[in-house]
Amino acid sequence: MAGSVVVMGVVNVTPDSFSDGGRWADTNAAVAHGRQLLADGADLLDVGGESTRPGATRPLVSEELDRVLPVIEALVGEGAQVSVDTMRAEVAAAAVAAGAGFVNDVSGGLADPDMLRTVAATPASYIAMHWRAHSDRMQDFTDYPGGVADVVGELRERVAAALAAGITADRLVVDPGIGFAKTGATNWDLLRGLDEVASLGHRVLVGVSRKSFLGALLADADGTPRPPLGRDLASHAVTLALLGRPGLWGVRVHDVRGTRDVLSVWQHMHG
Repeated sequence: MAGSVVVMGVVNVTPDSFSDGGRWADTNAAVAHGRQLLADGADLLDVGGESTRPGATRPLVSEELDRVLPVIEALVGEGAQVSVDTMRAEVAAAAVAAGAGFVNDVSGGLADPDMLRTVAATPASYIAMHWRAHSDRMQDFTDYPGGVADVVGELRERVAAALAAGITADRLVVDPGIGFAKTGATNWDLLRGLDEVASLGHRVLVGVSRKSFLGALLADADGTPRPPLGRDLASHAVTLALLGRPGLWGVRVHDVRGTRDVLSVWQHMHG
């Protein structure tokens, strides 16, 4: 039932994220934002210290650790379920030691050769996203001759690698990577073809919240994309369109309260 869909609230502890860069870069501000997302109905808080917007440069490992660990410790200490959004094994290990129950790796283990075995040695669940390159180069890799099947095939390889490293199937979640090395057309094809992603046999997480393909859809008459903060209604519309699809486990969102409203209406309509 859609009522059981996990709502993952985004806590960007970064100065440069595409949607809210800088708003929660301070530890206290990030923790307060996490508390508000919980009050709005988030099941899980995704704490990240590295922006993955197109063109973003990577922080030092020490910077990423300094950003995320105090926030994770504080939120876990208040009873929150937390995931860490990181591509680095060192950050993942430290975050799990601080209480994170999920590692959300947008690279699916490709960015750090130590990631999969590091996660395997912890009790954490692992979210493997479809990915081809770091943010500064990812839009150079948007060719998918086989369409959705190409994405699913590459995700299948990441799942196999995770299982081989010792991450058990019940700890795996897959994410089609909307907006990562994808054109707008590919993003829409993936959303329409989500059943093919679910055919991998693992829980599916989808993150479309405020992404640029929605900004392009909602562009002004002169072609100016809708700014990120004006994309929430479109984000909710995608969530509504996905509810009830096989395998959908969770949605990663900025506007938790609006997402909860969508879930409540859907559940009420469908009894």
